[in-house]
Amino acid sequence: MSQVRIAIAGASGRMGRMLIEATLKATDAVLAVALERSDSPFVGRDAGEFAGSPCGVTITSDVAAGLAQADCLIDFTRPEGTLEHLRIARELGCGMVIGTTGFTLEGKAAIAEAATDIPVVFAPNMAVGVNAVFKLLDMAARILHEGYDIEVIEAHHRLKVDAPSGTALRMGEVVADALGRDLESCAIYGREGVTGEREDRTIGFATVRGGDIVGDHTVLFAGIGERIEITHKAGSRMPYALGSLRAARYIAGRQAGLFDMQDVLGLK
Repeated sequence: MSQVRIAIAGASGRMGRMLIEATLKATDAVLAVALERSDSPFVGRDAGEFAGSPCGVTITSDVAAGLAQADCLIDFTRPEGTLEHLRIARELGCGMVIGTTGFTLEGKAAIAEAATDIPVVFAPNMAVGVNAVFKLLDMAARILHEGYDIEVIEAHHRLKVDAPSGTALRMGEVVADALGRDLESCAIYGREGVTGEREDRTIGFATVRGGDIVGDHTVLFAGIGERIEITHKAGSRMPYALGSLRAARYIAGRQAGLFDMQDVLGLK
């Protein structure tokens, strides 16, 4: 199989740098394009500098010209930027792996619409371990469906701009689906003051922001006399990068379709 030509958006960001490093180390993928905003001071520099050695790929702000050279764009930027990249990718027939979070319902609908023409992997978390946790949560919720209160606790670095995290929300969705509940109607996103007793059938969310925490997620099933906690902790962003490359390989050669990491990992 030929190497997958990878384009990376937000090349100078924390996740972009990790994606560059992972792609340069891969044997079945090649870094074809590194993208940044036109006002970035890194435009014109060699993308390989972030991984410790030049690679011959110059960071560019010309998205259309860049994606014309790629099979797949990996994007972990911001919703507005990702949707603009998606529009161009759709025009050029370039697949996308979208790890960006914080989309509105309209944004998610735009992704689904674009996937009728190009292959898209859209997931709140690309790490293989996190997606294994999603599967475990489905199983646990079906077993612990009576007598247990459910809380989702997540922690991220101080620069993260959306809350709860996309991963935390997906964990809540997995649990709610397994229990036959609608997360939108049973989620509690904050508690303050005299809240009264906890209501049955609700799913609570707690958010922590501080320091350089990459990403910690715990789902707590609290019963009478016992607690079950299912936790994933990321020590670096490399698991997200490696999962993203796995997703890029999955859609290589596909014509169109909307997929998630459960599809990529064969967990459905």
